[in-house]
Amino acid sequence: MDTTWTHTTVLLKEAVAALLNNPDDEPGDFRAGMHTYVDATFGRGGHARLILSRLAPQGRLIAFDKDLDALAEAATIDDPRFSIRHQGFRHLGELAPASVAGVLLDLGISSPQVDNPERGFSFRFEGPLDMRMDTTRGISVAQWLADAEVDKIAEVIRDYGEERFASPIAKAIVARREAHGPITTTTELAQLVADTVKTREKGQNPATRTFQALRIFINAELEELQQALEASLQVLAPGGRLVVISFHSLEDRIVKQFIAKHSRDEYDRRAPFAAPKIMQLKALDRVKPSAAEVAANPRSRSAIMRVAQRTGS
Repeated sequence: MDTTWTHTTVLLKEAVAALLNNPDDEPGDFRAGMHTYVDATFGRGGHARLILSRLAPQGRLIAFDKDLDALAEAATIDDPRFSIRHQGFRHLGELAPASVAGVLLDLGISSPQVDNPERGFSFRFEGPLDMRMDTTRGISVAQWLADAEVDKIAEVIRDYGEERFASPIAKAIVARREAHGPITTTTELAQLVADTVKTREKGQNPATRTFQALRIFINAELEELQQALEASLQVLAPGGRLVVISFHSLEDRIVKQFIAKHSRDEYDRRAPFAAPKIMQLKALDRVKPSAAEVAANPRSRSAIMRVAQRTGS
């Protein structure tokens, strides 16, 4: 693993305080630290290390991550209270029901993934057009674009990138493929999009939305998020916390709607006299990075953290 790429954890103290229900952020306060917690997106371990520093000796932290570099970083943590699974957080539901006191989901991609050209996530560097979180499974973006139909490419770029020029971009990709062969590098795709999209928001690269869309699609990120949120209801014990940090509107909309849906009693209109399905979550907070954090780490500017608590007794 190349350690020259660094990562600054977003909303570090805020997320851990919310997860452990410890607003005073006191290292010696183990009121909530005696239980099992889940860091469902280990990344480079920023949240995990702070969580471990807050846990009591009998506390446990289970992490998930698909990225091989993340697993290598996790291997440097020598703590019997810590374990990690080489899985995406869609597997959260494999944990025992009502067995954890908190679930943290820090969505998106880490800075080392973006900054390493070999991963193919960034239009800023020449590299293979890959974008897979787990390079041991699935197909790369380049492989998918080599065969995908123009309508499907347009649908992905429009739905996952909210790109209004999705159709012209898709047609340009297919025309380029037919004339010169498949696109295989990040810079090829970025230049093609720049040549196709003539207007763009000030300060934004024309390829931003296309790269976002293809990354989300190839990793099935939104589908996995939905599965993990549903699983959280099963694995969280009553009073347990759900903490989710998202970085774009598609993710945050899913999280917001999920919490709202499960924060109210549900009535079956087909059976008006039946007992309602009692709410399963209580919405607690919505937090954005401070001005100081955004100034120190501009990549945090779009982050939104939502906090909810599992109801029941």
